[in-house]
Amino acid sequence: MRMLPADLSHPPIEAEPVKHAPVHIPTGPSFEVVEETTWEALKASGRQWPFSRPVLVKGGVKHWPAARIWSFEHLAGICEGSGSEAPVKFTDGLVEQGVTKGRPFLPVAPYLRELGKAAQKEPHPAAGLLPKARLEELRQCPPGERFHLNWAHMQSFRPTTLYLAQWDILQKFPKLREDLLIKSLWPGQRMTWEYVFMGPANTVTGLHNDFPHNWFCQIAGTKEFLLFPPEQSPHMCPAKKYDWGATLSDINVSRLPEQPKELASFEKAHGLYARVEAGDALFVPKRTWHSVVSVEPSISLGMFGLTPWEVATGGAWATLRDWAHHLHWYAWGNCTCHQVLGKG
Repeated sequence: MRMLPADLSHPPIEAEPVKHAPVHIPTGPSFEVVEETTWEALKASGRQWPFSRPVLVKGGVKHWPAARIWSFEHLAGICEGSGSEAPVKFTDGLVEQGVTKGRPFLPVAPYLRELGKAAQKEPHPAAGLLPKARLEELRQCPPGERFHLNWAHMQSFRPTTLYLAQWDILQKFPKLREDLLIKSLWPGQRMTWEYVFMGPANTVTGLHNDFPHNWFCQIAGTKEFLLFPPEQSPHMCPAKKYDWGATLSDINVSRLPEQPKELASFEKAHGLYARVEAGDALFVPKRTWHSVVSVEPSISLGMFGLTPWEVATGGAWATLRDWAHHLHWYAWGNCTCHQVLGKG
């Protein structure tokens, strides 16, 4: 991987608005609002955990110290205060689709300060795939009411490419673990892996599913989740591209009009929509397909958990597959972890 030259060390982070020639705006899949609840209601229900369907716990992590003190400026200060801020690998483009590009290594602190400035702007009320006012209307409808999203939103900007995704922040700064009440989400004997996602509005995470359960915790900003339970897999166009612990899709949600074959399959799907706001926790069951679009600059945590049995079974299989990949026996040259030379 190469270091960017000095004059490119802090490229713009805002997504660029674009002007497209008139295109057909797809209808897309149908959705219903994900189940929304609170910790109090979940405990009173006596439901067995882990849940089989996605659940959005409103205000689920508002009581965490991180929800109170983690800001772009606060985390920038921690990065600078570490003595020597080594550059970190950023995501450059959607790693889930197409050829994986080289990922730039950049200092984190200047990037976070730019995000802090951008976060001071209020998002447009109609921003996103589903405007908040429309979501409030749908919340008043009977459960199971289905609707479609505004896919024209994805044509209104060029998806942000510079994104600090899946950074193992707690390994770099172990002291930050004190700000997270992980056991409140993962009771019992579970191994957990925590990754941070920090970026501006209009970052896009491509459609995929993970083999572990995941608690997605939103610390700052707002993101939209598109979720499809495992039974919707026949419509998800699974890809041959390799990613450790995940199954990717060939459906690029940011370019649906350019994918008529994949779009035809995608439009048969029935999904769940979640608007995950600061302080919320979203439970994403294993093998649930999902894609994420940010409405505003965000700090998020993906918190994956596995029991010892799950580590010994699914984890072992994923590790064997990874060995085969690195030995060039499986999906070499078609993966998220290695740049394909000459095509990046």
